[in-house]
Amino acid sequence: MKRKTEKYPKLTEREAEIMGMLWERGPLFVREMLESYPEPKPHFNTVSTTVRILEDKGYVGHEAVGGSHRYFAIAEASDFAGRSLAQVIKSYFRGSASAAVSALVEEERISVDELRQIIDMVENSSKRQEQ
Repeated sequence: MKRKTEKYPKLTEREAEIMGMLWERGPLFVREMLESYPEPKPHFNTVSTTVRILEDKGYVGHEAVGGSHRYFAIAEASDFAGRSLAQVIKSYFRGSASAAVSALVEEERISVDELRQIIDMVENSSKRQEQ
């Protein structure tokens, strides 16, 4: 069975920025997206082209409003979450999830109690799958 995250290929950095805006703020016009960027802002045409690429890929849809288009996310953030984490683990931790978790513990980004909760969740999930 295919996992949900396999439905969408990896996003480019620019695509991820735009998807993040749409997930966080809801439907937006390109000019509204531009307002979210820090200086120096990308050119209007750059953002517009990226949004159309996302639409061609099926991640974004649009509705006509006056003479313009307001874009909205079709893909959900959860469709990319696992893939992004897997890419970070592959790129920075040589594919080792335990090394990634160890780094989080060492940097005090995750507590021992949180780690125990994660272990419990994994064990409970495994038990349900076995049944």
